[in-house]
Amino acid sequence: MSTAPRLTALDAVHRALGATMTDFAGWDMPLRYGSERDEHNAVRTKAGLFDLSHMGEITVTGPAAADFLNFALVGNIGSIGVGRARYTMIVAEDGGILDDLIVYRLGEAEAPEYMVVANASNAQVVLDALTARAMGSPLLERSRELGEGFDVEVRDDRDAYALLAVQGPESPGILKSLTDADLDNLKYYAGLPGTVAGVPALIARTGYTGEDGFELFVAPGDAEKLWGALMEAGTPVGMVPAGLSCRDTLRLEAGMPLYGHELTAGLTPFDAGLGRVVKFEKTSRSEDFVGRAALAAAAERAESAPPRKLVGLIASGRRVPRAGFSVVADGEVIGEVTSGAPSPTLGKPIAMAYVDAEHAAPGTPGVGVDIRGTHEPYEVVALPFYKRQK
Repeated sequence: MSTAPRLTALDAVHRALGATMTDFAGWDMPLRYGSERDEHNAVRTKAGLFDLSHMGEITVTGPAAADFLNFALVGNIGSIGVGRARYTMIVAEDGGILDDLIVYRLGEAEAPEYMVVANASNAQVVLDALTARAMGSPLLERSRELGEGFDVEVRDDRDAYALLAVQGPESPGILKSLTDADLDNLKYYAGLPGTVAGVPALIARTGYTGEDGFELFVAPGDAEKLWGALMEAGTPVGMVPAGLSCRDTLRLEAGMPLYGHELTAGLTPFDAGLGRVVKFEKTSRSEDFVGRAALAAAAERAESAPPRKLVGLIASGRRVPRAGFSVVADGEVIGEVTSGAPSPTLGKPIAMAYVDAEHAAPGTPGVGVDIRGTHEPYEVVALPFYKRQK
């Protein structure tokens, strides 16, 4: 029996705006409100307002919260300052990526509190893994060596938040008109509590578009009020509501990975070219963590025999590559497209793909994509395709 998709606190707003809705990771979400190209270009040049309430918030509190997250995740969470955030990952014992995450440190040393934000499609997997690791799951050999468990609480807060994102070059001005929070000194990957249009919020300078912007974590009951205030402030400077479709083309242009495409359980962070997020030295009682041995081996393999590398591909023609299409050279398959779409900013189709290391250098000649039996020529480029001017 099928389960009806979950609705965000802004569902009525989206429908009133005539949004095209889609089932995404069990949520009914706005795909687009009109033209996804117009929404994309608005974010690049002005601003867009997104409903991201499908993301999964998990709160970790307790005296051992930092040690626990150092053990459960690949990053050095103990070194995050209060009010800062960090991009990291959670992996299985074999090093395969279970999800990529943002961890916010909210509490002071005397009351440690962290918020882990997972992708909607993996939120339950991440919650279950963190809960098991907090208890010292017998499935995890090294957790037994560290003791019976950690003095922490892992709390499912997915129903406690709605998440709105204002993204684009006009976003600081829009938000400043609605808050007295010190946005000028709010750094990238940092957050602070404040009020926006009278609504209590965690204001984070984070995003998934390649533009400057903010993500606002608020109570679901405040979401409609905040959306209305943001649209009222943003419409005069060109802000538009923006859906998941343009969010995908924005992140693709910015070279940002998407779980299920560039990141999977079959890849380690080193296979994905993101070995930098793995910290073998940590500020905790032990530098052991789930997947450490497998990741050390993966790091060594990446040094001695580089795996396929993630690259950008830009089309010479107009045909759009899609995930799963083969990348070819000299009649041989040398890789696979992970994401592809028309690029509104570049004006031509683009893709991210894993290709054999010997074909990964920008400008490598003779590379194409097999699109329904035709080998379409593509230029190999370094990621990202687009980088905003700061």
